[in-house]
Amino acid sequence: MHLPAGTASPKPPRLPRRPLHGVLLVDKPLGWTSNDALQKCKGILRAEKGGHTGTLDPLATGLLPLCFGAATKFAQASLDADKRYRATLRLGQRTTTGDGEGQITEERPVDCDRMAIEAACGQLTGAIDQLPPMHSALKHQGRALYDYARAGIEIERPTRAVHIHRIDIVGWQHPTLVIDVSCSKGTYIRTLAEDIGAALGCGAHLSALRRTGSGLLDVKDAITIESLAALTEPEREALLLPADVLVAAWPEVRLPDDEAGRFLCGLRRRVALADAAAVRVYRQGPEPEPPDRPGRPAARAFLGTAHITAGELIADRLLSPIEVQERP
Repeated sequence: MHLPAGTASPKPPRLPRRPLHGVLLVDKPLGWTSNDALQKCKGILRAEKGGHTGTLDPLATGLLPLCFGAATKFAQASLDADKRYRATLRLGQRTTTGDGEGQITEERPVDCDRMAIEAACGQLTGAIDQLPPMHSALKHQGRALYDYARAGIEIERPTRAVHIHRIDIVGWQHPTLVIDVSCSKGTYIRTLAEDIGAALGCGAHLSALRRTGSGLLDVKDAITIESLAALTEPEREALLLPADVLVAAWPEVRLPDDEAGRFLCGLRRRVALADAAAVRVYRQGPEPEPPDRPGRPAARAFLGTAHITAGELIADRLLSPIEVQERP
């Protein structure tokens, strides 16, 4: 087919979106927002429905679990999970934003050794109160705090209780400190960097940040967006993890077929189990019989999440029957 001169070639038809269910572990690149990464991956996978499990600043790289389809029902579990980070601190400088994107507001000499750094990190380990930074996405009267900060407005804000499980020193070469941090949800690593600098008496800001883990999920199992785009469609689908990876740390409850059907209808079930605030529930399939695979665990199907109160299993988030998939 010959087109008249100056006529653009017609664009190929856009492939339709489709229902996909699962969790994709993405290694978010520097400079991208979490929503940038979600929309790009959603387009690559042609997924109808998707969401991310918590905002990772454009300055940060690393693990960003993306949920598609039925997995979005359990995204809150990942939001609530403990996090792990590798943070790079520049000692001796404070900035307007607490990170490398702000303007330097103060410079001091750095006169500390590893022992002093270990002591400062020790002071900030455990249960602590943090003041959320003005340059954050936290909302005040419907607007993000960073909007007020850019307008030169300081908003009074309460401290929040967080828990720093551990801080490990990875590297120290004056004036750069690299640490691994394991912490509760809602912890501001920029604020932690500033607090370490304050404890050392020289000030500090966060110059780089990489999220390495969320709950039981690890960045070593994540894929870059560039690598995802280079795969075939079947290869991309093979990367989708089942929805229950988001709640893998919760206690497991297995139900026989008849009880599982009633549970999926939202009915409370009697169980001889202790009270629990959150459990993951499966339908237990029949025990396998193939003689060539002795000891193989029975197939099971993830049904959803629940809690147990006074011997009753009470559903919280359920999959629909068409979303339930058998797995070993």
